[in-house]
Amino acid sequence: MVAVASGTVALAAAAAVWASSGDRDDTGDGRRGRASEPLRRETSGPRALAPASPSASPFPSASGRTPAAGRSASPAPTATALRKGRGAAAPGRLYRHPESQVADWVRANPGDARRAVIESRIASRPAAVWFADHTPDTITSRVGAVTAGAAAQGRVPVLVPYLIPDRDCGGASGGGAPDLDAYDAWIDRFAAGLGSGEVVVILEPDAIAYADCLPAERRAARFASLARAGRVLTAADPRARVYYDAGHSHWNGPARQADLLRQAGAASAASAGIFSNVSNYQRTADEVAYAREVLAALGGPAGLGAVIDTSRNGNGASAGGEWCDPDGRAVGRAPTLDTGEARVDAYLWVKLPGESDGCKGEAGSFSPSYAYELARSGSS
Repeated sequence: MVAVASGTVALAAAAAVWASSGDRDDTGDGRRGRASEPLRRETSGPRALAPASPSASPFPSASGRTPAAGRSASPAPTATALRKGRGAAAPGRLYRHPESQVADWVRANPGDARRAVIESRIASRPAAVWFADHTPDTITSRVGAVTAGAAAQGRVPVLVPYLIPDRDCGGASGGGAPDLDAYDAWIDRFAAGLGSGEVVVILEPDAIAYADCLPAERRAARFASLARAGRVLTAADPRARVYYDAGHSHWNGPARQADLLRQAGAASAASAGIFSNVSNYQRTADEVAYAREVLAALGGPAGLGAVIDTSRNGNGASAGGEWCDPDGRAVGRAPTLDTGEARVDAYLWVKLPGESDGCKGEAGSFSPSYAYELARSGSS
């Protein structure tokens, strides 16, 4: 199986990889607490284009730093159309890609005593698909395979472009495109695979919240590329909903994060809003409150909302703020586009539970023991 979208430098080099509470600290170093990104895989060739099997149900019952932790022929939509199309979506069914590390493990281990729990609590649930390798010649077809599979089922895929230059500021998930020109060209090709259906795009985790490692001129250039990316993605598919990186509730304060988001285009007509808690463990209630504060400070078109990664936050963050595969954590709320919370568009599993941060296994690799611990402890 050829890998297609990864979030870790150690594994991204091997192939293209994919993936299916305390007071807020405004000054802490966001570098601490960053979980490695998920590793997922997608088959190449004809098998990659095969339609996925449906998940068990439409809504089957993480960012990791904790401070002091063929393009659509549709014309570009007008600002009014974008605003009407990028607010909270009507409840829909999220897409579960059929290929992932956890799915592979479940298929390969029918007799394992942990299999039933891992399959029902993790493998059966929809999760994001990550694209983190600089392979411009194939990115359109790989994105298209995922979006076509989702469209065939009438479901909504969640895609994570993760290739910004100086990704993770050279940390465990470092890497990215060679430069911003290459990144812009890669985004153009990524957008060409979106098709015309509804799709959620989690645009570059950490690229905004963790941009202080860059000098001012390079940070401004990064933010300009992110703003451009939003415009390109929504022009290619007017039903694409692009969300921008807001870190999480124990990282930057709302006003500071809103200012960064505004510079990166998150308050524009091409934005659906913000995302938080990718690969981290902050409690959902804290993230909901934080997201609303950020959105209030951000301004922008009416209807901007938030999505929250609930994949591993069932027990909240560890008391000591550990971020690397901490013990005692649990899966959180099931992925859904119907949260019942004002301004919260979705709870998503962006980081797939069981994919290691680098302590219970190689960063990005699947650890069945870790997956079982998370799944067994979860209550959702």
